Amino acid sequence: MIILAATPIGNLGDASRRLIEVLENAEVVVAEDTRTTGRLLQALKIENRPRLIALHDHNEKQKSGELAALALESDVVVVSDAGMPAISDPGYGLVAEAVAQGVTVTAIPGPSAVLMALAISGLPTDRFTFEGFLPRKPGERRSTLRALAAEPRTMVFFESPSRLASSLVDMGAAFGDDRRIAVCRELTKFYEEVRRGTAAELAAWAAEGVKGEIVVVVEGAPARAASPDDALTQVQALVASGIRLKDAAAEVAGLTGLSSRDLYQAALAARKP
Repeated sequence: MIILAATPIGNLGDASRRLIEVLENAEVVVAEDTRTTGRLLQALKIENRPRLIALHDHNEKQKSGELAALALESDVVVVSDAGMPAISDPGYGLVAEAVAQGVTVTAIPGPSAVLMALAISGLPTDRFTFEGFLPRKPGERRSTLRALAAEPRTMVFFESPSRLASSLVDMGAAFGDDRRIAVCRELTKFYEEVRRGTAAELAAWAAEGVKGEIVVVVEGAPARAASPDDALTQVQALVASGIRLKDAAAEVAGLTGLSSRDLYQAALAARKP
């Protein structure tokens, strides 16, 4: 089978007993960077020396078929440099190929920068979306953020220290100056830090220079005022696109602040001749 194994994102104490046991017995470990994984094995005092195979953005497409076939014969453990493989890291292509070949895929849960940042951000956690890294080019980044301006769910981004300040400026322009943001830095490490404020406040702080791994958590857009007739039209459009009426009513209710039940009933009534 394929075993996706979550590794520590900073603090080695977060390595689970199950992770250590699997690595101690693994014959094949597929790693984002074999050197990083080799150091992890040493740091965890794992004496086993499995066969290490590199899987990264540049070779995943070519390697996935071979590795999926290998997993039909023996267990293949997949790790990234930190956190869960396939989540903004190599692994998705391999999993898709494994599923296509009928290979069992499982995971060893563990540390997640996305979930940790969300949990400690102080922003709503009931609904969220993970957007990964923003585009490097300023124009593409601004376009992406403008497209997310009306997103009602809390948004989680990864960002590099060198682009953090400019990204926060662009967030302020796209989302408005009053949108709440939390910048989480060096999670689980000695210099762990969370800065909370508006985009302008955080951009001024980041402009002085920031180091480390960065996760940015952004408050979702507030509910927009809408007339019942406009909201009903939105519900009907979603239903026409294939979404269930109940789900469509709930989605529009979240965007407008209107009652989901009232929108549902109105849509049902509009269907009657």
